[in-house]
Amino acid sequence: MTAAGTIPDEIARFDALAAQWWDRRGPMRPLHEMNPARVAWIDARIRARFAGPVRLLDVGCGAGLAAEALARCGHAVTGVDAADSLVAIARAHAAEAGVAIDYRAGLAADLRSEAPFPVITALEVIEHVPDPQAFLADLRALLAPGGLVFLSTLNRTRRAWLTAIAGAEHLLRLLPVGTHDWRKFIPPAELAALLRAEGLRLADIAGLTPDPARGGWRAGRDTSVNYIVMAHA
Repeated sequence: MTAAGTIPDEIARFDALAAQWWDRRGPMRPLHEMNPARVAWIDARIRARFAGPVRLLDVGCGAGLAAEALARCGHAVTGVDAADSLVAIARAHAAEAGVAIDYRAGLAADLRSEAPFPVITALEVIEHVPDPQAFLADLRALLAPGGLVFLSTLNRTRRAWLTAIAGAEHLLRLLPVGTHDWRKFIPPAELAALLRAEGLRLADIAGLTPDPARGGWRAGRDTSVNYIVMAHA
């Protein structure tokens, strides 16, 4: 288990990975493999609620893995990230791929003048912020009435520590050592309570697990390591 980092520590850590973000065999390989399952889960629930594409804010977008996939689903995506180099990589990759995304360098709170957004996503982000409650308050301030928030994160279980830190970071070296702090992982019940404090209700949840038989990952009932939630205002 590593010590909790500050915001500059986290930005610097992910900034250092910017050039490798789109390398499917690089340090972001787990996110590349997980991305189709999490985006499909999100897109299905957006369409069930709104019957079509929406204006969507992706907070902590990194170099754009989820943002690009969501834009390809037809959504009008704005992506924001505090790491300037990641936003630069995201813009360049989207331009090369011919995908229209409005990328911003900064924090979610910087976009209050452009709120509200009917859908907000923050994927693999909340376990890296120093104050999860304040982070959710920022998201809530940007959300339209009746809007949806999607969050994915890691459960605070022994299995999650063994998988994400001991396995992925130290043994297999799939991620840089120090990427995660087990103490900042959030159990689903704890996340639900944080959401309720901001007037948001957890409405759906799924585990995200590798699917060796078919390749990639799948959404299912096992939330012991990675999981994704939908909440609404």
